[in-house]
Amino acid sequence: MSFVESTCEHSGVTFHFRLLMLENAVFALFYEGEMKLGTVAFSMPVTGEERAGKSSVLLGGKYLVAARALSERLAVRYRKMSLVSFHSSFPETEAFRVYVKILEDHMKRDHEVPTGDDSE
Repeated sequence: MSFVESTCEHSGVTFHFRLLMLENAVFALFYEGEMKLGTVAFSMPVTGEERAGKSSVLLGGKYLVAARALSERLAVRYRKMSLVSFHSSFPETEAFRVYVKILEDHMKRDHEVPTGDDSE
């Protein structure tokens, strides 16, 4: 079990995305520079006819919207529970744009096809 990592330079700062795939969940860290824990959000995958993701912020009071949005995006992509940590010193919208770009680039390169197995 190991993390997959992607990075991006923005305004002289290295933004990191690390993803750990588990059998029934994904765990992602979004951070700058050295690895840090930030606002933590949890999401459940959308099932059946649901159109909105189910997510909650578990820890933190900064970057609530961005952490939930990234967690929901991962839950939808992998059809698994998602736990995300979001840390940045940049304004939320600016950091979110950078992290979304990293995530989208990763998903384009990701050759793993989601199984769709909903068993837990």
